[in-house]
Amino acid sequence: MRGLTRGYVLRRVGMFLLTIWLGATIIFIIPRLMPGDPVSAVVGRMIAAAGNVRNADVMIEAWRKKFGLDEPVVVQYLRYMGNLLTGDLSFSMANFPATVSEMVARALPWTIGLLATATVISFVLGNAIGALLGWKRTPRWVKNLLPVSLTFTSVPFFMLGMLMIYIFAYGLKWFEPTGAAARGITQAWTLEYILTVIHHAILPASAIVLASMGGWALGMRGMMITNDGEDYIILAQAKGLRPGRIFLRYAVRNAILPQFTALALSFGGLVGGSILVEYLFSYPGMGYLLYQAIITNDFNLIQGIVFILVLTTSTAVLIIDLIYPLLDPRISYQKR
Repeated sequence: MRGLTRGYVLRRVGMFLLTIWLGATIIFIIPRLMPGDPVSAVVGRMIAAAGNVRNADVMIEAWRKKFGLDEPVVVQYLRYMGNLLTGDLSFSMANFPATVSEMVARALPWTIGLLATATVISFVLGNAIGALLGWKRTPRWVKNLLPVSLTFTSVPFFMLGMLMIYIFAYGLKWFEPTGAAARGITQAWTLEYILTVIHHAILPASAIVLASMGGWALGMRGMMITNDGEDYIILAQAKGLRPGRIFLRYAVRNAILPQFTALALSFGGLVGGSILVEYLFSYPGMGYLLYQAIITNDFNLIQGIVFILVLTTSTAVLIIDLIYPLLDPRISYQKR
């Protein structure tokens, strides 16, 4: 990998490991700052549902011992870090005996099916619109027409979601007003299941795309305007190259590099889901699962989901740092 030194790679990997450790430590601390005891909360919900639970105190004590909550915080932390090193995310406190890994495995395909699709579509559409808006040779009628597509950028995506539910679910009845979580659709990895994921992702994905592609467009437009007067653009014009080739190979290729960095970070954060969108559409993804974990004080589930989010985001940052010299030969990490 030209432009990369061993020292730089070691520093980046070291920073990656430090980020993972700090993130895991913060994840461990924050849930324990929340008021209430997760085991007492679970037993309290059982009492509310059944009216009475015998030997509730004994049950609480047994569950606290089962999950190690009766140990000192330092012992809990060391056990937690040891489990992370082996990939053990433990059991869900509110859904025992289900493990955190099992629950994440069920929710992750739904989130990837929603947010990965929405992110790619908004990235492509937003950058295409921004590139055309920032290119001087774009026809005037196109420049007048494209801003109309950014009308919904200033509207929060959950507001767009409620509007779409009203129009397409209650009005036109093209979609169900309640999502797959309410209908109890189970994971089967069949063509029917995949089509179901896509079907339930259409409305929330559309809301995300309409609300987010404006950000990509504005960023790309600014980079296109900045690169328009660069020497390589002037040289390409002096050589008599076709305008289309100058636009794609010289202007867009150089302007889109910062956008790829933002895209990598976006993909890193996909596994965290979108709590508001998934809750609004009853969409059984990672965001909906995290919301349920928070309201039930499920320490292990919160820690597992957020740790996966920290891990994937940090990995995305590390990868983009290491491949940047391949995207732009002008970038070099070697000392001169």
